[in-house]
Amino acid sequence: MKLIKLLFCGLFVLLHSGYAQQDPRTEIQQDKKLSGANFLAYPAPEQTTYSSAPKGYKPFYISTYVRHGSRFHINKHDYTYALTPLEKADSAKVLSSVGKDVLRKIARVLQLSDGRLGELTPLGARQHRGIAERMYHNFPEIFAKSIAIDARSTDVVRCILSMTSECLQLQALNPKLRISNDASRHDMYYMNYDDRYLGGLRYREKQELIKAFKQRHIHPERLMKVLFTDSTYVKANIRPHDLMQHLFFVAMNMQSVDEKELEFYDLFTSEECYELWSCWNVLWYLEAGNTPLTEGMMPYKATNLLRNILDTADSCIVKKEPSATLRFGHESCLLPLAVLMELGDCGYVTEDMETLAEHWQCYQYFPMASNIQLIFYRKSANKDILVRVLLNEKEISLPIKTNCAPFYHWHDVSEYYRKKLSRYTPTDK
Repeated sequence: MKLIKLLFCGLFVLLHSGYAQQDPRTEIQQDKKLSGANFLAYPAPEQTTYSSAPKGYKPFYISTYVRHGSRFHINKHDYTYALTPLEKADSAKVLSSVGKDVLRKIARVLQLSDGRLGELTPLGARQHRGIAERMYHNFPEIFAKSIAIDARSTDVVRCILSMTSECLQLQALNPKLRISNDASRHDMYYMNYDDRYLGGLRYREKQELIKAFKQRHIHPERLMKVLFTDSTYVKANIRPHDLMQHLFFVAMNMQSVDEKELEFYDLFTSEECYELWSCWNVLWYLEAGNTPLTEGMMPYKATNLLRNILDTADSCIVKKEPSATLRFGHESCLLPLAVLMELGDCGYVTEDMETLAEHWQCYQYFPMASNIQLIFYRKSANKDILVRVLLNEKEISLPIKTNCAPFYHWHDVSEYYRKKLSRYTPTDK
């Protein structure tokens, strides 16, 4: 029996060590939207079957960190940097029919974002309602009664509205739920922490490496011929590398709005989408990944957040009644948290940016509305608490030994992470 358990645990780790099982070039060829990186619209699971808990164990507490849902770009320049060169070319009568169509689409989405820059889109709200409904039905033992739910958000509107969408959906499913909501700068030290030391380390190491990587992987020549009818004009007035990146930046986030006719991913070949995405993949790896290039320190941006998760869990475990702690924030917090926790292959270590994409694919970790869920289980008259972790509603492995994967003994989990957190002290509160 022990041998069977060991074989099962080994199989789980093999299958759930991470999402990077397929070649990203092939995946992006099949679905260009994956190249949207952190702008990927949340790929809601159509049907998820979870591993059964050990006999007698029932879920009693859930703790989450959830990124806001799909949003408009944050800054008007995110649109105008692509729009303005096309407008000037159109005035000079050197814009092709394809270029004119792209110009129209960008102008339209800029109009849609007027007064809503950085805000949650209707799609983003739907993503959170779906997450809440699936969470409710996946773990009915937690949400069945009038339990207390502590929901907190960063003080950013799109995060507050994401929290509201999930909580309203839960309340609709069970009106007896006692939900408290809060969004205050008081909690920003762990909900959206910006460490000064890590920020400086990130900036120093990222700039030249990213610049050189982009020069090797971005090739705008074909695209310029598609957009413009006069190569002399392009040579004199257009910065091809910059324009291609600005256009792709807009295209990446077109999937956040419901007007699908505005999408223009077809402007780029599959290979161009892959190469442009690979630049974003490197950028985010340097931002939050566990690489010697940044001394392996960037994940520690999530130090305060992980400590809050551990401490809050310990305080909720002693309660007799089920409960839930829901946190709503940003991908710039969720990604380092996933890496710090070493979820699946999130903690992959390398200095080789040319092979990074083979092992670490950012779109797997932090799409819009991405989420980390910790579900706690207990057995009557048994003090051994178990925890299962989901990344984007999929079972994921932890870097901790267990005899009941995908469940882990909370004592082991807490001890492992607290020891890891002791290695770094944040520069601010």
